[in-house]
Amino acid sequence: MLDDSSSEVPDEILSFYKQGREEKRLEQSNGPLELARTQDIIQRFIVPTPARVLDVGGGAGIYAFWLAQLGYEVHLIDATPLHIEQANATQAHSPHPLASTQVGDARHLNQADNSADAVLFLGPLYHLTEAADRQLALQEAYRVLKPGGIIFAVGISRFASLLDGLRQNFASDPHFASLIDADLIDGQHRNPTDQRGYFTTAYFHYPLDLENEVKAAGFAEVNLLAIEGVGWLTTYFDGFWADSDKRQHLLEWVRKLETEPTLIGASSHLMATGRKPSIV
Repeated sequence: MLDDSSSEVPDEILSFYKQGREEKRLEQSNGPLELARTQDIIQRFIVPTPARVLDVGGGAGIYAFWLAQLGYEVHLIDATPLHIEQANATQAHSPHPLASTQVGDARHLNQADNSADAVLFLGPLYHLTEAADRQLALQEAYRVLKPGGIIFAVGISRFASLLDGLRQNFASDPHFASLIDADLIDGQHRNPTDQRGYFTTAYFHYPLDLENEVKAAGFAEVNLLAIEGVGWLTTYFDGFWADSDKRQHLLEWVRKLETEPTLIGASSHLMATGRKPSIV
């Protein structure tokens, strides 16, 4: 979310998240698929409890509180003060409280070297629009992880605007069509309109570029997976999700194709997992 010279969130991003919509986003539209798939991937790769987890860019804490409920020691860090306020409000009555919450910068983590068993980067990389900033953030995650610790790094697909524009007919709006064209050129997503559904300043990855950025930070055993896969493209999502059998089929199909290289880019979100090599 941050530029090279400042620890402040750019105005347009802060304005976007000040709406408070992020807290409930995964309950709406096809958000439940993103939530279920992200949780599935995390549970498959994360180290078992007890373990110390940093949820960096974790918003209002939907994943942080879920992991705390599973028995993890979770520290929530986010660059948007409103998200931390929302998390603290939840914290006040949560039966599974977080270990800490703080406003912070993914590129400069206030955490000791080799102190975390897992780091979640489920948002920072797509609001760090410069490659140098994304690499700095990934190197910070590497620094704070213990040997053998794991990172979960998420990006938005380069093709997300095009596919979403066709799925929801946003593409018929000339303003959104211009966003699509710009995204496809260099991944630099900008929204000069007042249409909040068109998102905000971000960088959209080619799948292999996300994988290579994680590798360049020193991580090993890197896996690249589609989160929603092609599942988010159905115009009948509510019907699939409301029916337990259809929901299970959808999740099975998406998981079966999560590493299929010819389809990974069709997913709205991509995840790269990687481990900090153990000391020999």
